[in-house]
Amino acid sequence: MTESFRRSGEYPQRDDHQSPYPQQQHSSSPVNPEWPPPPAYQPVAPVAVEPGTTVWPGSGSGQGGNGGEGHGGGGYAGYPEPAAGSTAVLAAAPVQAEAPSSAPAKKRARGPLALLAAVAIVAAAIGGGTAYGIQELTGKDTTSSSTSTNVVPTAKKGTVAGVAQAVSPSIVEISATSNAGSSTGSGVIITTGGEIITNNHVVSGASEIKVQLSNGKSYTAQVVGTDSKKDLALIKIENAPSGLTAATLGNSDGVQVGDQVVAIGSPEGLTGTVTSGIVSALDRDVTVSTDESQGQQQQGGGNGQWPFEFGGRQFNGDTGSSTTTYKALQTDASLNPGNSGGALIDMNGNIIGINSAMYSAASDSSSSSSSAGSVGLGFAIPINTVKSDLADLRAGGSDS
Repeated sequence: MTESFRRSGEYPQRDDHQSPYPQQQHSSSPVNPEWPPPPAYQPVAPVAVEPGTTVWPGSGSGQGGNGGEGHGGGGYAGYPEPAAGSTAVLAAAPVQAEAPSSAPAKKRARGPLALLAAVAIVAAAIGGGTAYGIQELTGKDTTSSSTSTNVVPTAKKGTVAGVAQAVSPSIVEISATSNAGSSTGSGVIITTGGEIITNNHVVSGASEIKVQLSNGKSYTAQVVGTDSKKDLALIKIENAPSGLTAATLGNSDGVQVGDQVVAIGSPEGLTGTVTSGIVSALDRDVTVSTDESQGQQQQGGGNGQWPFEFGGRQFNGDTGSSTTTYKALQTDASLNPGNSGGALIDMNGNIIGINSAMYSAASDSSSSSSSAGSVGLGFAIPINTVKSDLADLRAGGSDS
């Protein structure tokens, strides 16, 4: 292997057409003692790639890379330091060569920086729009308190009209006939096979159940299971038609006081009636009767309301001695006789409760049913209570 070094003496002035550092090859001469002192750090050892050529790896410091005129005392002391990221090649014999241009090195240096800057700008732009983009592409509202699923059309998101349009096909009117008379309530389709959730007191003791869909068509239904302790029942349409719209069950644990809600049901037989309001309170203790005969008596009495207790007072009649208490959502959405078993819905179109009880100023025995009406005090069974009870209801319910 050959070695390259400088003779002692002054560095020659640079010529534009000649190498600024003429070199001579001495295969056996000792190193000149006037050679510049070694750098403070251990220089990288040269690597021979072919006879007569010595390769010095670049240090990347950029010193001495100004048009090949560097004379620094770094790892290339006495030699022009190569441009950052490049490889310097020193010939074994004096040669004429153009000094490498610094422009390509600068261009290469700007390349990664420009790329990083572009990535940063794009990332900032994406960061600002990520939530909205996800919401629009997936149909999910990231700001919903009860659930992230959005079933309302994008153009009508957050509107009562949008909720009504999306959910009304999933709400049915239920007509129950018993020995004590008939009553009207509501229900929510939860499967395309025709399963419907409603209140137990709507179908309690019924000998015949008719279900009317939002399109006006009626079908016969049978009770699958009941749970009087939660005032819930599961019924199923016989020979259910295709194309039923199942409601989306939300998450009532995420509901907050003040959340806007929509109620859909069939008060006084007016199928598909829509009202709206807010969640007024959470975890209200509502007490209802578990006595089937008590419910039949009240429903056959003409007012179509189920007796319940709240705050130590009885409403809509006598609840009797056999009662149960559950935690309810309180709402000021207008509920009237016939809303029982219907849906309480968040603004994304998710069912968050099953309407079960309402208070009216004329709910005591001294008032006539004709003057009964909502005063903005209604209660709904949280949908998470319903979901936790579905398996039992499909198996016949706790009352079987």
